[in-house]
Amino acid sequence: MNQKPVVAYSSQFAMLLGFLGVGLILSGLLMSWLTSVLLHVPFLQVPDALMKPENVQFSRFANAFTTFIAFFIPAWAVAKIAHKNAFQTLGFNSHINIKQVVAVGVISFGALFLSGSLSAINEIIPMPADFLAKARKLENEYQQTMITLATMKNMGDLMLGLLVIAVAPAIFEEVLFRAGFQRVLVGLTKNAAIGIIVSSILFSAIHASYFGFLPRVALGVVLGLIYYLTSNLWLAILMHFLNNAVVVIQIYVYTQMGKPIKEAMDETMPIWYGVFGLLIVIPALLFLKKERNQIITKQELTLANESVD
Repeated sequence: MNQKPVVAYSSQFAMLLGFLGVGLILSGLLMSWLTSVLLHVPFLQVPDALMKPENVQFSRFANAFTTFIAFFIPAWAVAKIAHKNAFQTLGFNSHINIKQVVAVGVISFGALFLSGSLSAINEIIPMPADFLAKARKLENEYQQTMITLATMKNMGDLMLGLLVIAVAPAIFEEVLFRAGFQRVLVGLTKNAAIGIIVSSILFSAIHASYFGFLPRVALGVVLGLIYYLTSNLWLAILMHFLNNAVVVIQIYVYTQMGKPIKEAMDETMPIWYGVFGLLIVIPALLFLKKERNQIITKQELTLANESVD
């Protein structure tokens, strides 16, 4: 990830924005065309067809496939153009240990309380009534889409749901926002805080959910810190997966109990829970940084011994 780029970071940022725009357009058109052809529905009726319960499995895979095109491909392409080894540049490496994995699990647990607290804050921020009405409408549409995609009747559905709703988005979104935008912005501004915060805002904004904006920004910051402190994208992907998996499993449990799925998607917690979350997240992040330094030291000692031999 520390390779010297052959393309300036400003050019990489411009390419990333351009590729993302093209990817979003192409992926949307491709999904609409495939849905129209495979489900035998008119082009204009594609959105309704994707929301039907009988097409839920197709919708899941279609969303995963289009996210791959829109998110993964642009970030990979920019890394490939600007560096010799794209995957190493993005942060896909094997320098990881079990302590780091456990630390990420702890961070994920603490982040639940932080997210719930920020959801409550997001709800009470004063905004114009017209804006809130439009935001609530978009939020309801987003939740309805998620409910459709996350409808699970048995363990097979749960396993498939974890794959296409938790694993796939975790990989594709982390490649774009952490290994793509954050990496480039940190290199461009020479400021880690700016790179992490701006990429986190973009990460939250692309979900088009006002009432989930602050929690997703916070999640983005935590993911960004994991990526920055460890130089390992797999750990950020693991954290993102755990965050998604909690929601998927919770929806499945609520479904089995006959409870409304919307209750499972309500992340709001008392505001003071955020303090408890920070007390868990911050020490775990510092531990990750310490472990990363120890891994680097061990690698340097190994290389030194090999050169002596």
